[in-house]
Amino acid sequence: MAFIASTEGDVREMLAAIGVGDIEALFADVPDSLRLKAPPEGLPPALSEYEMLRLMRQRAAENRPAAGGYVSFLGGGAYEHFIPAAVHALAQRGEILTAYTPYQPEASQGTLQIIYEFQSMVGALTELPVANASLYDGASALAEAVLMAMRVTGRRQVVLPATLHPNYRQVVESYTGRLDVELSTWPADPAQGGARLDLAAWPTEVRDPAAVVVAQPNFFGYLEEAREIAAQARERGALVLAVANPMSLSVLEPPGAWGADIAVGECQPIGLPLHFGGPYAGYMACRREFIRKMPGRIVGRTTDALGRTAFVLTLQTREQHIRRERATSNICTNQGLCAAMVTFWLALIGKAGFVQLGRLNLDSAGRLAAALSALPGVELLCAAPFFNEFTLRLPMPAESFYEALRERGVLPGLPLSRLGPYAPDLLLVCATETKLPADLDAYVAAARELLNRTHPG
Repeated sequence: MAFIASTEGDVREMLAAIGVGDIEALFADVPDSLRLKAPPEGLPPALSEYEMLRLMRQRAAENRPAAGGYVSFLGGGAYEHFIPAAVHALAQRGEILTAYTPYQPEASQGTLQIIYEFQSMVGALTELPVANASLYDGASALAEAVLMAMRVTGRRQVVLPATLHPNYRQVVESYTGRLDVELSTWPADPAQGGARLDLAAWPTEVRDPAAVVVAQPNFFGYLEEAREIAAQARERGALVLAVANPMSLSVLEPPGAWGADIAVGECQPIGLPLHFGGPYAGYMACRREFIRKMPGRIVGRTTDALGRTAFVLTLQTREQHIRRERATSNICTNQGLCAAMVTFWLALIGKAGFVQLGRLNLDSAGRLAAALSALPGVELLCAAPFFNEFTLRLPMPAESFYEALRERGVLPGLPLSRLGPYAPDLLLVCATETKLPADLDAYVAAARELLNRTHPG
């Protein structure tokens, strides 16, 4: 629909209706330092609608998507996986695409059933009996789990691993920055290249933790000694919060089996495109005794007056539904359409297909890691097992390596220095089932040629 601007007469009429003299008075509450008084420097002259559309098409044509424009080995929280066409076909149906929060169960049975199935699948993946109707994304799901653990335990100290994704840490810090919360770090083991936690180095300043967070796999791609970490946390009366890539649960032990009390993560790998970084959907599952401390909402299954199966919002613990002092969170959406796509994806892939997919990820990453680490000067940061990601130490800056291979049509991985104070020679590499043997060979050949040219001998 075309934009129709308000005329000067419209503006005067609206201002008069609300009793404001002029536009300046309307925005008087906005601090002067935040108000734009003149057009930003370098802003081009105004364009007609046609000229603007033409410019935007030209700009868009300059983009090359990671998935399709390159052979991409990027990971670090957003992963390229195959999504059957049926997932998009189902998600684009009108009753799915336009559905909103199902406040009226009699008019929302389809939406409620999809969410119920999503919860059931998350529970099966994590081996935890209760799951909610999804959250914004993996990072906010962790932050909500941290607050949940403090409600359960009544404690204020939380231990975050040094091997946690830095963006997840930032979100937790943002959520808790104005609260009475003490965040501490469980350090990584130097003998493991800093890629795994140091089991002997419990942070001494932590006395009575509410929660200990375990990333499995961790940010560097490697597997932690999750059972041992969980046991140490439990000795101190802390809840164990697992951050798990759901795709890895196709082959790895689920969080509920190794001792997690709450499991969270990002659903993007199981049915959502890269989407330029979002929107995504987070999942959360927990032990049954914590169900009334969960944020968001939970869909339950019941029977109606005629004995037919029906679905309802069983628990809604956000402040819009109950008294603020009793609310667990003000989280306002469960990313319903994204959660629906995840549900469709899991249903289409099925249990056997999911396991097979996980093995393909393992095989692809394992083959690539072996080939790359055999190149001169290249080594794995850690000898521990990994799923579909691993970190390399290169004989040159990772950023230079990335740019050189990008010119050859290969995105070789994520230079870790982009996300924090990591060594400039570290590269996080991901290989999923979308990488065929020819793709792996092309990456290795390009890397070999570059290293032989820049680091002969």
